[in-house]
Amino acid sequence: MQPYLYLFLSFFCSAVAREISFPPIAGVRSYASQLPLQRYGAASDEDVSLETDPMDGLTSFAHLPHVACFSAAEEVESYDIAVIGAPFDTGTSYRPGARFGPHGIRDGSRRIRPLHSWNMYTGYNPFLQWAKAVDCGDAPLTFVDNTVALKQLGKAHKIISNRLATNISASKIPRILMLGGDHTVTLAALRSTIDHWGVVNVIHFDSHIDTWNPHAVGGGVSDYAAVNHGTFLHIAHEEGLISNESSIHAGIRAPLGTRHRDLDNDARCGFDIIKARDIDEIGVKGIIKRIKDRVGNGNAYITVDIDVLDPAYAPATGTAEPGGWSTRELLSIIDGLSGLKVIGADVVEVSPAYDNAGETTCIAAGEVARSLIGLMVDVPVSASS
Repeated sequence: MQPYLYLFLSFFCSAVAREISFPPIAGVRSYASQLPLQRYGAASDEDVSLETDPMDGLTSFAHLPHVACFSAAEEVESYDIAVIGAPFDTGTSYRPGARFGPHGIRDGSRRIRPLHSWNMYTGYNPFLQWAKAVDCGDAPLTFVDNTVALKQLGKAHKIISNRLATNISASKIPRILMLGGDHTVTLAALRSTIDHWGVVNVIHFDSHIDTWNPHAVGGGVSDYAAVNHGTFLHIAHEEGLISNESSIHAGIRAPLGTRHRDLDNDARCGFDIIKARDIDEIGVKGIIKRIKDRVGNGNAYITVDIDVLDPAYAPATGTAEPGGWSTRELLSIIDGLSGLKVIGADVVEVSPAYDNAGETTCIAAGEVARSLIGLMVDVPVSASS
């Protein structure tokens, strides 16, 4: 009976539809045509604004203006803070995909607008202070040769930082916020940073120490393979780029290869360690105090591996480690570092392919990046050169 009932209802509904479909009557305007035209957008557009909203325009970080920072031309628009992308992930040891991190972080920042960025906790808007922030786009990096790619990224950093800043009364040298990319890209940033800021204190948010000596176990590792996202801080120390006694890890929890060898080498590289579970005993304020006490008044570079967050808050990363901090805890710690001399920063290891439909990781990374800009703006620093 059901097929016959279906056919009857279909026929009945069709007949009713045909019955109530009246043709237009000559000389009589429809109801809609009698309404004021401006209600349908047909009136003058003089009062219409085309200000940026969260969905329109090209996707720059936080809707910042795009500037061709890598151009050799001298008349490039000036800036104080430059956001650049580093689409690099061939130094990864587990899940690849961070080459798409800059794209993902920018997508995650679409909800951020400079005019609507008053921080409820710090009480100010980093985009409305002394610094002019722009997005330079991604550095053009080859994906077939790590060595060449890192040289390209280093050159991009040098071109950007060698330009005269907009607000030279605050700082003549522009600062860079880099969107990674796997963590190897921080090495290129530090190789450039020393030219203007000297040796820096590194504040390293991560679940891994990243100071592994690539030649300590078994040997046979080529110089090419030795440069990766787990060894770059060891290499930075060997090259004399970072402080020997005032750098610090925060959020560490990943297992070690060999406890004493790894930790001894980490200390030799100048790092103290805040473990992830330390927050259970000393709280957010205790973490902030330990970082500030360690770094002191020296210039600081902050690098944030998104895997410092627990995978519940940041699943889209190359080497996820359970037991990390929440997004709220990380943002509270970063905002609490106000007063430090932050001369550069990065957010790395975002692999959008592993994110969920809500873009949880990318949105979190975008918010971390906004807080890092806040720290760079908070204390203007004169370069050492």
